[in-house]
Amino acid sequence: MNRIAISALVLAALSACAPAVPDSAAGVGFDDYTEYLNRRAARDAALEAQVTVRPPPSQDGAPLSAIPGDGAAASADGAAESGPSSIEQIASAALSETGSGQAPLDASPSNPPPLQLDNPGLSDENDFDAVSGRRGIESDAERLARAQAQYQVIRPTPLPEREGDNGPNIVQYALQSANPVGQRIYRRTGLNQAQRQQRACGQFASPDLAQVEFLRRGGPERDRLGLDPDGDGYACDWNPAPFRRAVQG
Repeated sequence: MNRIAISALVLAALSACAPAVPDSAAGVGFDDYTEYLNRRAARDAALEAQVTVRPPPSQDGAPLSAIPGDGAAASADGAAESGPSSIEQIASAALSETGSGQAPLDASPSNPPPLQLDNPGLSDENDFDAVSGRRGIESDAERLARAQAQYQVIRPTPLPEREGDNGPNIVQYALQSANPVGQRIYRRTGLNQAQRQQRACGQFASPDLAQVEFLRRGGPERDRLGLDPDGDGYACDWNPAPFRRAVQG
């Protein structure tokens, strides 16, 4: 019997120490869901309410609407209620304080910025009335005469000649030759001419340089480096056709 009583006391103590399980019906967080909805509705209503912008106070701390002689009565919260005449006084006082001489603009999204039609930075050259007022036939003739007086004709001068031996001229050689690429003109002898040409042409950065060296070493009659195995007078697949088309064009 004592054991049963002791067990009951232990279970009661353990249940008292256990943390309380929060009610799932409370909603978001630890507050009541109905209270949460009421707070959110009040916040949305406050955001959607129209905001009244009051004019800034003057230098002496008094509102701009409290101008002597305007007959406006201040309300309990310090705001002035006045008629159309006091509104004009408020606007004139605001302009005098800012010193800009321009009325403040409404920066609401529904009010686009005004167009500046008299912007001095815009050109009026396409306006006939504006241009004809400051220009005439006599002034245009004077401007044309000044432009012609400043006009200078630069005559081409001959290119300077390079000093020393510049080597064979492949452009002159291309214009003097007439045979196409691959047509044998000169006699070639030797073994493994294709392999020899491949090794020899690999030493030059371009076919133009290979053609210059080919002509320097006795070409096109002789091919001491093995650059022209087919005997057409053109080394390493060099083609004179572009030079000939340039002269013909």
